[in-house]
Amino acid sequence: MAMVVLTTLLAIFLSLFIKIAYDTLSCYFLNPRRIKKIMEKQGVRGPKPRPLIGNVLDMASFVAKTTSHDMNSIDHDIVGRLLPHYVAWSKQYGKRFIFWNGVEPRMCLTETELIKELLSKYSTMSGRSWQQQQGSKHFIGRGVLMANGKDWYHQRHIVAPAFMGDRLKSYAGYMVKCTKELVQSLQNAVESSQTEVEIGEYITRLTADIISRTEFDTSYEKGKQIFHLLTDLQRRCAQATRNLYLPGSRYFPSKYNREIKLLKMEVERLLMEIIQSRKDCVEIGRSSSYGNDLLGMLLNEMQKNKDGGFSLNLQLIMDECKTFFFAGHETTALLLTWAIMLLASNNSWQEKVRAEVKEVCNGETPSVDHLSKLTLLNRVINETLRLYPPATVLPRMALEDLKLGDLHIPKGLSIWIPVLAIHHSKELWGEDANEFNPERFASKSFTPGRFIPFASGPRNCVGQAFAMMEAKIILAMLISRFSFTISENYRHAPVTVLTIKPKYGVQVCLKPIST
Repeated sequence: MAMVVLTTLLAIFLSLFIKIAYDTLSCYFLNPRRIKKIMEKQGVRGPKPRPLIGNVLDMASFVAKTTSHDMNSIDHDIVGRLLPHYVAWSKQYGKRFIFWNGVEPRMCLTETELIKELLSKYSTMSGRSWQQQQGSKHFIGRGVLMANGKDWYHQRHIVAPAFMGDRLKSYAGYMVKCTKELVQSLQNAVESSQTEVEIGEYITRLTADIISRTEFDTSYEKGKQIFHLLTDLQRRCAQATRNLYLPGSRYFPSKYNREIKLLKMEVERLLMEIIQSRKDCVEIGRSSSYGNDLLGMLLNEMQKNKDGGFSLNLQLIMDECKTFFFAGHETTALLLTWAIMLLASNNSWQEKVRAEVKEVCNGETPSVDHLSKLTLLNRVINETLRLYPPATVLPRMALEDLKLGDLHIPKGLSIWIPVLAIHHSKELWGEDANEFNPERFASKSFTPGRFIPFASGPRNCVGQAFAMMEAKIILAMLISRFSFTISENYRHAPVTVLTIKPKYGVQVCLKPIST
């Protein structure tokens, strides 16, 4: 009897070992080799990868060289600085080329028709790669930004109502209230003879305050603690992601991995405290719902669907909260920071926008009804997103075999769309592609796929309308209260840390405008 049990256990162990060995062999050798052959047959080639690490060291070397020095002036021609490997390899291999992040093959795609087809037609058949999911696992988890297939479809339909219609409009009050506090802080700085401010710090605090109130309402002070922890966690995850191409690297007991886990635990502890207090209020009858903010909406949805359908559990709710904290504050904060830099160094446009705000709002605080009439401001925001999009690239992995134009895209191939390069393409935007010219957005006719700061198609940024409303309200309020000029201490040095950021911040000189 004992021998039968032992034989059975050995057989199970052996079968598991064989499966793990085969999966590892497939992941690191067989599938990459298969994809490489399929793409080479279609004429898509690229730089030769090194075993296991691919072209990671090449990319790191390119970027380290181009970002080792600041730019001599405020020059918006930044593709060669932030995507130097794209510039080098596209010259050598053409518009389509394949490169390797460890053992993950990535095809660069810049053809707008194919980009449009990919983003509109294959929203559930393409998504985030395993490497991307692992890189964000401790940061934003499996929220809607990182979900794939049916999971993404269900999560998208749950969170989308939070950013539509009357619910979206209801957030305007938070935005105005928080911006008034910012205006007062800047006024105090000017009155205390502060000659310049680093506007990025003020804007980051403002957008964090707004998203804290939007997500957690009365618990927003805890929300601000979560924001600071997530900011720290983002920085460490960006560092750790560089080693993800090494097998098992996420399990290494490194300093970064230990710090990441501790930060993640603290973020989730604070989130659980907020969630538990909501649940307690409902259970003792103090409240009939979990609240009208984003967290409350998610908790109400979990309660409604707890007996069937898509499972929205507490971990997923926390992941969604972290996702919208990151996307909801950082995207808008960077958009506003870069917009102020551009307006501070282009006084004629600053005066045009100020005159428009004065005419439309007539001295009143900007409201939702005013926003559609601020056409010049909208053009400035779009031009900012074109020149300095939140992310340099837009990644999508083929979850199944796809037919894209004349290309057969095999399952497992990541498609990387270099948003920054497309936004700066002279072929698509004209000879002045690297210049600040909001008037180019006066035309409503666009080549599909050439302007994609929030992606496009069904999987576009779910919070896009929220970000645009927030940016318009904040800029309209700031520009009606202050004129700003770029400080001589400002050093133009865009860098990429998941998103495109000013390395040293943006220093501006403020002058109050009498109302």
